[in-house]
Amino acid sequence: MAIFNLKKLLLRKDIINLIDMLTGAMGVNICIKDNAGTMLYGTSGSNPACLPITADSQSIGWIYGQDSGKIAAAASLLNYIVGTETQKKALAAETLNKYGELTMLYDFVEKVNAFNVKEIADFLIKHVSEQIRADNVSVMLSDEITGMLKLIAESGIVGAPMTEVGIAGIVMSSGKAEIINDCRSDPRCAMETGSVSSLICSPVKTKEKALGIVIASTIEPYNYTADDLNFFCTLVSQAAFAMDNARLYESLKEAFIKTVHTLAETIEKRDPYTGGHTKRVMNYSIAIAENLGISAGDKERLELASVLHDIGKIGVSDNVLRKTSKLTDEEFEEIKTHTTCGRDILSYIEELKGIIPGVKSHHERFDGRGYPDKLKGLEIDLIARIIAVADTFDAMTSDRPYRKGLPFDTALEEVRKCSGTQFDPKVVDAFFEAVGNNKINLENQEK
Repeated sequence: MAIFNLKKLLLRKDIINLIDMLTGAMGVNICIKDNAGTMLYGTSGSNPACLPITADSQSIGWIYGQDSGKIAAAASLLNYIVGTETQKKALAAETLNKYGELTMLYDFVEKVNAFNVKEIADFLIKHVSEQIRADNVSVMLSDEITGMLKLIAESGIVGAPMTEVGIAGIVMSSGKAEIINDCRSDPRCAMETGSVSSLICSPVKTKEKALGIVIASTIEPYNYTADDLNFFCTLVSQAAFAMDNARLYESLKEAFIKTVHTLAETIEKRDPYTGGHTKRVMNYSIAIAENLGISAGDKERLELASVLHDIGKIGVSDNVLRKTSKLTDEEFEEIKTHTTCGRDILSYIEELKGIIPGVKSHHERFDGRGYPDKLKGLEIDLIARIIAVADTFDAMTSDRPYRKGLPFDTALEEVRKCSGTQFDPKVVDAFFEAVGNNKINLENQEK
């Protein structure tokens, strides 16, 4: 705590007026000096009597006068004023600190609900580390299948003690937060205290269930307080509801994606000559996207669009789709309708409307000579431009009843030749970067 500034207090006009009034009424002259002997009030003279002025039991100055009895009254007044000012400063500091905590909590709640589970854990660790003394912060959640605690995120210097039978398991089972300020002598931490001296542990729980635990720990001994525990638990509690929602969303999303893949595979089975095409196009597309630095949202759109890019073929007749010889012009026109048919199918599914441009336009050409809308250049959705390269490359390297697939190197050269005409040059560059990084190779072509 900072030492009280007596000089600053005696610069206030209301304080000086009060001292003048008191000394005038008593008919006494006094002087006040700080601990360094600097005169702050009155004048020097023969003042044999002196008494200390204190703040939080520490001397901050001295009051001098000729009559010890009379200066005692002045000293009492000053000590009362100093005590009152000290309390006001402490209250103001506490209020400011609480305001800061509330502001931070509001910001935490506002942001944390937009993240996935890992991001929430990282965000929680960041705020715990900023607000509470900790050399290490760890977040563990129970596996939804096995029930075992699993490390989700961690930061710091050392690993905190976390096993099923130690403090983590105890807090997980009881649902009650714990402070252990002497881990080396507490049997609950005996298993792997190592370089951990003190810790604070809270369950991650909602009203319905316990999801896991969060532990903050220090290397050197530290005295965690009830205030530390309350604030720590408040942060963890807010994160718990966000994690529970994120887990539910991720489970639903995973189920949705599995359904999409199943649908694509079902459609693909109508054409016995394109086995594995959908999966390969998705893998090629993602490999290309990684070198384009697209956003996480666009990457999700790309994954779904690449899986469903041929969904419109459900509207193409079997005699055309399964034909083993070269298509006639009329039959090729029917095949071309799969892009608009795909658009029509997806338009009924709200969650998939965002991938329609990728599905509908993956046969557009960069020079404007594609179908169905003859879009040109950047008019074509980026997702569609990526799928166009991946789809064409896989078609060229796959065997058909009426032709053998091109050798890998030959197909690469064809992609290079079509840069700027059929394909977006930047997408082609990203494609070859993926080839160079071995993300697109002969193994990817296994049927």
